[in-house]
Amino acid sequence: MYRLDDLLHLMARLRDPRYGCPWDLQQSYASIVPHTLEEAYEVADAIERGDFEHLPGELGDLLFQVVYYSQLAREEGRFDFAAVVDGITRKLIRRHPHVFPDGDLYGAPDQPKLAEAAIRQRWEEIKAAERAEKATAPEQLSLLDDVPQALPALSRSVKLQKRAARVGFDWPEALVVVDKLREELDELLEAMSEDDPQHIADELGDVLFAATNLARHLGVDPEAALRGANGRFEWRFRFIEQALRADGRSPEGCSLDELEALWAAAKRAERDESGCA
Repeated sequence: MYRLDDLLHLMARLRDPRYGCPWDLQQSYASIVPHTLEEAYEVADAIERGDFEHLPGELGDLLFQVVYYSQLAREEGRFDFAAVVDGITRKLIRRHPHVFPDGDLYGAPDQPKLAEAAIRQRWEEIKAAERAEKATAPEQLSLLDDVPQALPALSRSVKLQKRAARVGFDWPEALVVVDKLREELDELLEAMSEDDPQHIADELGDVLFAATNLARHLGVDPEAALRGANGRFEWRFRFIEQALRADGRSPEGCSLDELEALWAAAKRAERDESGCA
């Protein structure tokens, strides 16, 4: 069975200037990023579908992305894979003093178990200290500093909201957020009546932000919820296409009323297939 060292050796061979793969030799940090995001989503998709048969392969694809960045950095004399492993291990030991009280990875696990609330509080204190250490201008330090800009917008909005909620900047319950969502929809309608594209875009962004806020209060992951909605839309639209194809027709030749009727039929078929009443 191959091991991690074999994978690192393979990566080095792929990037060998003389004998390596031409495609791999052309890659850079930036060109690999889209592949990294795609592989992360494929891991999430396999987990959501319960496809544990293929999950090891998807995790391997994601691991390869880390190996790839590390090889690029090694070639430039910046760092290597060992530095990545060392860095994450040190950080996790530092962030779990309730598990590693003396900072020894292999120390005896003899600490009493802390309550979850105490662990969460200590975790936030440690992360706050880390943010302070990284800050180039401490006077401008913000609770939002290390929320990654590159996150999907829905996920980033939830993280921003969670950070603000830590200091009490949050709605008290989901029903209040529903009212806020209605308010944002009214403002969107007003912008639409003015026919101002930028104003419309801004108000629509506020609607989406309020919707993610509602998802957070309901304990729903908005990215997962939207992926589910995408899947349902795809299933229902394919149902429409297949139903029309069986009659020798196509969506282009149908009225909106006909398509709506088939959409309703698709929803009924979906409920029947899932066993829902």
